[in-house]
Amino acid sequence: MILSKIAALYIVAFARAIELTFELSDSANQCFFEDIKAGIDCVIEYQVVTGGQYDVDMTLQDERGKILYKGVKKQYDNFSWKTETEGTYKACFSNEFSTFSHKVVYMDWQKETRVSSYQYSSGDTLSQGIDKVTSRIAAVTQLETSASAIGDRLRLIDDYQTHHRLREATGRKRAEDLNERVLMWSLGQTAIIITLGIAQFFSIVLVLVSIRGRSCLSRIFIPWYMQKTF
Repeated sequence: MILSKIAALYIVAFARAIELTFELSDSANQCFFEDIKAGIDCVIEYQVVTGGQYDVDMTLQDERGKILYKGVKKQYDNFSWKTETEGTYKACFSNEFSTFSHKVVYMDWQKETRVSSYQYSSGDTLSQGIDKVTSRIAAVTQLETSASAIGDRLRLIDDYQTHHRLREATGRKRAEDLNERVLMWSLGQTAIIITLGIAQFFSIVLVLVSIRGRSCLSRIFIPWYMQKTF
């Protein structure tokens, strides 16, 4: 029996991602759009790196305007879903509740797609065709498994590095803010101490002058331009 065509099916899964860091001004609302087909696994993750109380509002909607996710005043969060229909999905970040502080926000939008490819062979017998398809599927399956495992580990490492950089940036910004506040507080305390010292000095001088009058001590401690007033 001649097998005219034998199809070997290969399914390859790979992930596409939109990763960016953007500034969100005070009282601002910024949206991002992505065209996604039906049946696609998606994950969106966001984090406020710097600014204000490190919080932001985030809303995710499908092509019909249905709200899939809504986060209110969160520093970081993630949401995963599977698209039901094909269309343009929208992720909006809002800083409308803040009237004076702008923020830096990190977003990572990942979607996984599957690509199918077919290979045909003709002129073989049924047993030969099945053997070829089986061997090819086994080889490709093993290769795809190894490649997929390597890809997953590389993506995991990249995610760890990204989160580490975000935590480092957040910690550095907080340390800089704390250092600035401590510096301003120290300068204020120094100014107060100097002012109190000067005030105490002149208070003592005035007390001595009031007790001894225009004595030698008053001429020593009181400047010449102040002596005219006494």
